[in-house]
Parts: sequence; structure tokens; C-alpha cells
Amino acid sequence: MTVTPSPGAGTSGAEGTAAVPAARTRPAEEAELAPVSRRFLAKATAVTAALSIAGALLGLVRDQSLARLFGAGSATDAFLVAWTVPEFAATLLIEDGLAFALIPAFSLALSRRAQGAPGDPVRALVAATLPRLALGFAAASALLVATAPYLVEALAPGLPDPALAVDCTRLTATCVLSFGLAGYCSAMLRAHRRFLMPGAIYVAYNTAIITAMFALGGHWGVRSAAAGVAAGGALMVAVQLPALWRQLRRGPVGPREDAQDPERAVPLALVASVLLFALCRQSQVLVERFLASTLPAGAISHLNYAQKVAQIPMTLSLMLCTVTFPVVARALADGDTERARGRVERDLALAACTVLLGAATVIACAPQIIEVLFQRGAFTARDTAATAGVMRVYALGLLGQTLVGVLIRSYFSAGRATWYPVCAMAGGIVVTSWFGAWAVGPWGVSGIAAANASGITVTAALLLAGMGTTHRGRHRGIPVRVREVLRGVGRPVRAAAVATPAGWLVAGLVPAPLPALVAGAATVGAVFLVLGLALDAQGCASALRSVRAATRAVTRRLPHGR
Repeated sequence: MTVTPSPGAGTSGAEGTAAVPAARTRPAEEAELAPVSRRFLAKATAVTAALSIAGALLGLVRDQSLARLFGAGSATDAFLVAWTVPEFAATLLIEDGLAFALIPAFSLALSRRAQGAPGDPVRALVAATLPRLALGFAAASALLVATAPYLVEALAPGLPDPALAVDCTRLTATCVLSFGLAGYCSAMLRAHRRFLMPGAIYVAYNTAIITAMFALGGHWGVRSAAAGVAAGGALMVAVQLPALWRQLRRGPVGPREDAQDPERAVPLALVASVLLFALCRQSQVLVERFLASTLPAGAISHLNYAQKVAQIPMTLSLMLCTVTFPVVARALADGDTERARGRVERDLALAACTVLLGAATVIACAPQIIEVLFQRGAFTARDTAATAGVMRVYALGLLGQTLVGVLIRSYFSAGRATWYPVCAMAGGIVVTSWFGAWAVGPWGVSGIAAANASGITVTAALLLAGMGTTHRGRHRGIPVRVREVLRGVGRPVRAAAVATPAGWLVAGLVPAPLPALVAGAATVGAVFLVLGLALDAQGCASALRSVRAATRAVTRRLPHGR
């Protein structure tokens, strides 16, 4: 299934795009040049969210399998140190890094194609960038394999079994090449408004890890999970290649355009600023694991499980932004700043509502969530209590995490370098580091989680403050209305502040964990929705409209709806 806008679909105000003369396009290209309607955004978001939820659920199964097979001891800690490599690679090459540089570049190439540029600017961009990037990814993988012992020593100097971590790191280091190629494919397909295969990559990835743990765990131990990372990275590329090849073949036929200079197609300064921001953001994990490595065995595992569960609301809240980022980049490529600004402001409102509802549920029902998901096998009740406590603290930073995820897209959607986000993220890292170093002594892992929440919230505040400012006569990002955004975010915050204790109270009254989780989550959802609508929170109303649009789109495809 390919999610594409109907050429005849109506636009929704600021979301439409300029019409392109039909004479300059072939039928296969009409979908990517058609106006972007609200129904298309709802369908694309629904497909992306469904696949992301499937990937996240498989990620939970992966973590459950890791906990069940290997517990939360020194072996798991060793693997999680090696897990730092795919975590960094995913952020740098798939999610927040490479995509921010490549999607605007492909959007500009598509805009030039629509304007009748000679040959195919998209193919020229691929020819100019892919070979060099692939060579760089391969070199980085080889370097990590060779320096794995030094990397493990730097990441976790207090680790009790560094040799096991080194073995796992050498296996996970291969993902730098595979993730880089997967991220390149995802960026190109999303710029072409193709979201199915990019959304499926984490389904393939987690399936490979789970399969490897159960198939090889008896012989290789926790090294089997690292082998699964290597196999899963290759699958992420394989599932996208057919769709990528189809898009390249659909380019217009005409005089050949010479391959673009990579520096002109994707400026080196842009790539550097994007990757440095993503590196700074992901370095929070380095700070956390460095501090946690000095605590008793299992501390890194408790922090990891808490983060994996708590981040699910943030991941879901950013699904719409995954779909709209190419739309915003294309609007800027076409010179329509006002349309881009309206889209970003709506994304901020909807993402804030979604993540606050999820954060309220996580805080209210943390013990029940962890018990239902993980308490079995080698994962004990003590591990459940420790992980739930950490998760509640970590969830306090979810709004900041989401705002950073939305705002950073607006800074880089114009396809030009800006160093302000790097400085803002560096400020947040300083707060995380100093606060964490001070808090880890008296509060342990909970102090590390509090430092994370504080640091990312500071970064979000700095990014939002910078949206309305200019540098050398140009706005640093899309000029959103900061005061209106703050007022819009404040309404669901008040709703979450009431819904959280209500859900906590109800969940505590039910003895069995699963019924308690259902009752607590239902209470949080009901109270949040009622108060959100009463307070006229824009995100709540937008979410309901999006759900109705997606539902209508699905029912039209059913037999009784035709």
C-alpha cells in the first residue's frame, strides 16, 4: 500500500500546494505534485502511526524478551552499553539527523522538477550524494569495530564485564552502514510522499532482534541480541529498496542533467549543523550511562526500560510531524512561508496534547505498566518498583522532548545551516551533566532521570525562544507566534495536571495490575479529554478532527462504504 494524495483532493487552506501544469508531468508523478489535503495528512499519519505502533510494540516485545532471557544484571548492562551505537546511529542517520538535511534537499529537487528543470534533478541528487555517503558510513562502521574496546571504556568505565560489551559493540557497529542507507532511503521516499515502507523499517528491525535472541540466545547469550541488531539493520534497507527503485524509474525522460555538486545539493555546513545537533541530543544517553555505570548492577537496565516505555507517548506525538515535515520543506522550497508557519503551529498544538495525555498515563499507572510488560522470568518485583519510580521522573521531561522534536524540524526545513539549535542543545546537555553529577549521589537513577528531564526542558525553552528571532536579517527558523504557542500548550498542561492524580487514585484502588492499568488509563483519558475540550485546547479538537478524517478515509475503502 502506498499513501498518496488524490489528484482531485481538495486542499485545506494553508495546507495546499501550488498547482503544477499537467503537461509537464506524467501520470505516475501526479500524486507527488497534487495538493496536500487534510484527508491525505490524516491517512498518511494513520499509516505512519500504525506502523510505528507496531514497531514500538515489537520493541516492547524485544525489551520483554531481553528482560526475560537475561534479566537486569551485568550481562544486560553490557549489551545496553553496546546498544548505545544503534541508538546514536538511529538518531543521527534515520530520525533527527540525516533526514533533516536530505528531505529539504529532495523537496527542492522535486520543486525544480515541477518547474521543468532539464533531466531529473532527483536522480542527479542521488548520484551526487549517495556514493559518498555510503563510503562514509562504511568507514565509520569499520572504525567503530576497530576501536570497540576504547569505546566501551569511555562509555562505561565501571562496567563489570567489559569484554562482553566489546563483543556486542563490534556486532552493533555494523548498523552505522545499514542505518545510514536506511535513513537515506526513508528521506527520499518521504519527500516523495511515500510513507509505508519508511514506517515499516522498525517492524523489520525489531523482528530480527527478537528472532535472533530466541534462536541464538542459548548458545551466544546476550550476544545474540547484538547479532539481531546487525541483521535488523540490513532488513531496514531491504524493505525499502523496491519502493526506492520505483521512484527513481518514474523520473521524467529528457535531456540528461549533470550530477550536482554535493556541496551545492546538500551544503556541508547544513549536514554538519544537523549531525552536531543530533549528536548533542543523543549524548544525553552517554551522560546517563556514564553516571549509572557507577551505581549497583542493574541501574543501566532500569533506566533503559523506563526510557523505552516512557518515550512511547513522545514517539506517537511526533508521527504527524514525520508526515508534515516534507510538506513544510516543500512549502519553503516553493517560497510559501505563511503556509509553513501555520502547519508548524498546528503540529505543536497537536503534539503537545498527545504527549501530555501519554505522560499523564505513564505517571499515573507506572507500576502497573512495568508489571504487566516486564515482571516475569528474571525480572523481579524489585526491578519493577525501581523501574516504575525512574519512569515517573523521566516522564516529566516528555513535553520538552516533544517540543524539541517539533521545533527542530522547523529550524532545518529550509535546507540551510543554522547553529542556534546546536547551541540550545549544548545548553541542555550542560544542565543534564551538572544536575546529574550532583543528583546521582543522593537519588541514584531517579536523579539521573530528573537531570534528563531538566536538560531537555531547557533546550525546548531555548529553541522556542529562538523561533521569533533573526540572524543577519533572516529568521533562524519558521517564525511561529511564540506567545500563542505558549498559551496553546498551557491549556493541555492544566488538563494533564488534573488527569494525572485522578488516574493514579483509580489505578491504586484496583488490586490486579492489568485491570488497574485499564481503569487508570481510561480515567486519565476521560478527564484529560473533557478538560481539554472545556479549556478549548486546540490540539484536542485537532486530534478529534484527524481521527474522524482518518476513519472516514478507511470506511470509504471498505466494501459497504463504496
